[in-house]
Amino acid sequence: MAESLRPVKGGFLRPFGCGWFIRQYLAGMGPEGSTKIDPLLGATQVDINYAYKESLAQATARERAERIISDKVVKKVDVSEAEAEDIYQRELKKVSRKFTHMRYHSFLMYFGVLKKLQWVESTGVVEDSGIQDNYSSAPSRVYYRLTEEGKAAGDELWSNPLFTLYPEHGANHRKNPNDES
Repeated sequence: MAESLRPVKGGFLRPFGCGWFIRQYLAGMGPEGSTKIDPLLGATQVDINYAYKESLAQATARERAERIISDKVVKKVDVSEAEAEDIYQRELKKVSRKFTHMRYHSFLMYFGVLKKLQWVESTGVVEDSGIQDNYSSAPSRVYYRLTEEGKAAGDELWSNPLFTLYPEHGANHRKNPNDES
């Protein structure tokens, strides 16, 4: 029997997906050790992106540290809590934030899909951004929260919002096993 190589939760090379993280973050759950926010106030796109990247970096470092510690234990080396924390901190410093895949522009495009699906909405709270001190026409920081539609959408829809928005394209890039061509 063939086993699917498809990832379960986060996608290839990611411990968790962006859609899952955004939904949990805006719901105020503080996913993966991120800051818990007030779900009614919401958060800005830049803050969500930063929390996502940091959480990915921490999860990656944790997985690497666990692998190192596991190898030591298999070799019958005792690892204290302090040593384990040192290994984790060392691995965390090694994780490049570029390694965690999504660049800010890609995040904005992804978030734009969530807006088109009406899964997130502006809370009406707007504040000046730091760049406006020198460039007054720069955009302000807009706070977003989950909508009722966003809360009601299931895990499968959140796992790939682009396919949800454009179902006619769906998973066309995948070969259909029933296709005889």
